[in-house]
Parts: sequence; structure tokens; C-alpha cells
Amino acid sequence: RRRQWITRGSIISLPGDTHADQGEFIHAAALVSQSVLRAESLLGQQSIEEAIETQSETVTKKSVWKALLEPGVKHALIVGVGLQILQQFSGINGVLYYTPQILEQAGVGVLLSNMGIGSDSVSFLISAVTTLLMLPTIGVAMRLMDLAGRRWLLLATLPVLLSSLIVLVLGNVINMGEVMHAVISTVSVVVYFCTFVMGFGPIPNILCSEIFPTSVRGICIAICALTFWIGDIIVTYSLPIMLNSIGLGGVFAIYAVVCAVAWVFVFLKVPETKGMPLEVITEFFAVGAKRAATE
Repeated sequence: RRRQWITRGSIISLPGDTHADQGEFIHAAALVSQSVLRAESLLGQQSIEEAIETQSETVTKKSVWKALLEPGVKHALIVGVGLQILQQFSGINGVLYYTPQILEQAGVGVLLSNMGIGSDSVSFLISAVTTLLMLPTIGVAMRLMDLAGRRWLLLATLPVLLSSLIVLVLGNVINMGEVMHAVISTVSVVVYFCTFVMGFGPIPNILCSEIFPTSVRGICIAICALTFWIGDIIVTYSLPIMLNSIGLGGVFAIYAVVCAVAWVFVFLKVPETKGMPLEVITEFFAVGAKRAATE
């Protein structure tokens, strides 16, 4: 069920999940509508050049770093940085970079060699098959993001990531035979990749481009990007050390815990932004932060 809130020149669709969420979205939409009406009245009293100069003076007087500490911006920044950290520490880049080594340790290389495929071709074949299977899921994700929403897609795909990692852990703990171990590991890794590119891969970056106010959007996105690359470096260089110390099962167990934490984080902190104007999204974070402070 969805409701619509009409602002000056736009129609905003509101998710009908809870009365509290509806109230915050309606409040945010009302604030945006109020600001538009005020802007129009000001433009009626002064020229466009004067209005631009007034806006420029207001922006320069206000420190960007102080703006980052405003409740709404801080709340949005926590969501953006948190998603980037959890995305990286769910292990995608580490698993992607070391897929041939991981599957070889699981016995896939021996299995393919028994089928007549040379060891030199094993790594190339595994990477090619995984990439080809990921392409259709990207198209499905592009469609579902605008139909079901970003939050829903994250909440739906993270349990699949968690399940595939748990299967990989069990495959390394339980002795189920060389062939079965290789098959289960291969299927689980492919499912992990395909599910990741549907949800936890693109959506954090999409949300980071939507949730920040225009005045600080550049620096907030830069902070999120810096977090992304720091996490990428840590995961990539720590994976070989972790494989030698705790083994493949231990590595996947850590990634599984991160996926579980990520689901809880999305459920509690990430709002649905599908179909919402950027102004309403930023005001929604401000309204939510103020309500949390009063409570």
C-alpha cells in the first residue's frame, strides 16, 4: 500500500510500512514544500542575481565541517559509511580476487583435472563461468531496484549471502567427500557472487548518492568513497593471512557474521528511498534524527 503527498510541482509516493515512517515522510515532504514556497516569495521580492548572492553568502558563512555534525547529515553519514564498511567486510573483493585459489583449495582443480581439463585452464574457466553467470543477475537487479526498492532488495539478498557462506563453512567442517565438497563450494561461491551484484554490490553506492544534502553531498560521498577503498585494501591484504591462520572455513564464518550484522543494520537504519525526491530524502533523515533525539 502506498500513499501520495503532493508538493509544489511534484507528486511523492510514500511507503506504507508503518505509521511512524509515514509521519516522518509527510513531515519531510511538508518541509520541502514550505521551503519551495518561501523561495518563490523571495524571488518575487528581489532579482535572481540578488537571490543567488544571498544564497552564496549563506553557504560560505556556514562551515562545511560544522554542517557534517548536523543531526540529519550525521545520521545519513552513519548510514553511508556503515554500508560501505559492511559491504567490504562481507568479503566480496577478497573472495573475487582469490576465487581460483579458494576453489582449488576446495578440490575443484582436482575435479576438473579428472575431467580432462588442464590445470592451466582451471583458473580461467572458473573466472569466466562466474562472470557470465553474474551478468544476468545485474539486469535483474536493475529492474528490481525501481520495482521493489533498495531497502527491500538489501533485506532480501543478504540472507542469501549469509546462507551461501554458511554452506561454505559447513563444507569445510563436515567431511562429505572430495567431489561433493568441490561441487558445493563452486555452487555456493557462484550464488554468493550473483546475489551480491543484485543487492549489496550496487545499492550502497546508489544510496550514498541520494541521502546527503546538496550543500555537503560532495564531501560526504568522498568520505564514503575513502571508506570503501580503505576497506578494500584491508580485506584484500588480510585474506591470505587469514587463510593461512584460520583456514577457509574460518574466513567464511567471519564473512557470514558480517552479513548478519549488515542485515540488522539495514533493517534498523536504512530507509526506503525508491521514488523519493532527493530533497525529501535529506529532510527525512533530519526529521528522523530530531525525533530520535527527543525520544
